[in-house]
Amino acid sequence: QICLSLVKLLFYLAHSPLGSIVLLDFQPRQFVMVDGNLKVTDMDDASTEELSCKEDNDCTLEFPTKSFPLKCSTVGKCEGINEKKNLFNAYRYFFTYLLPYSAPSPLQPFLSDILNATGDLRYGINETLKAFEKVLHLYKSGLYLQKRPLLLKEYISLKGFRTVEAEDYKCWPSYSHLGCLLSVHSAEEAAAICSSQSQCQSFIVTQQRTWTGRPLASFQSSPTDLIPDVNAVVYIKRSASSGERL
Repeated sequence: QICLSLVKLLFYLAHSPLGSIVLLDFQPRQFVMVDGNLKVTDMDDASTEELSCKEDNDCTLEFPTKSFPLKCSTVGKCEGINEKKNLFNAYRYFFTYLLPYSAPSPLQPFLSDILNATGDLRYGINETLKAFEKVLHLYKSGLYLQKRPLLLKEYISLKGFRTVEAEDYKCWPSYSHLGCLLSVHSAEEAAAICSSQSQCQSFIVTQQRTWTGRPLASFQSSPTDLIPDVNAVVYIKRSASSGERL
């Protein structure tokens, strides 16, 4: 969410009515999340000036660990230097820290492609935004889910009940520090996640939604302590259920 919001912001800066705007003091502390969108807190160090040049050799974009040769345009400006500077700083300060941990494993190769392409400045801001929107579409639609055996049939569903919220086993990347709370596309994906975790014996798909509209599923190591809830369904592994527990 943070990276996509940042890319949308940089897309606007690259195509602003004032021309291409560069953030000269590009640091994480210069940004803040407001209602799920990344905002710049200080525009004092923003500039629309693009580096003047006479030849291509005048247009090297320098960073502490990398440099990139750019073209000198016919009007004597280094082509796209503001856009590329913003994009590489986004890679340095945000993408390298957030993207490797931001998606289910089938989507991680797409994020790796974005990471590598922006790190080498092979993508401009237009291509980067398009790549992010493709990943978001796959994520929200569930199209990333690989064909696999249907595992939900291995669970007993108890309608009208939910589990008591309590501290349980931890997982990554959980939305709760108390236990294992993950975003899922459906109950079928939740069943696949539960089946892949040795501690998991039951799960419930909650009414909570993430910023993408996907529900959160809570995974537990024990199917006990059920309480009535007409809007809920608890899924319990058949291997974990017994006459005594039910």
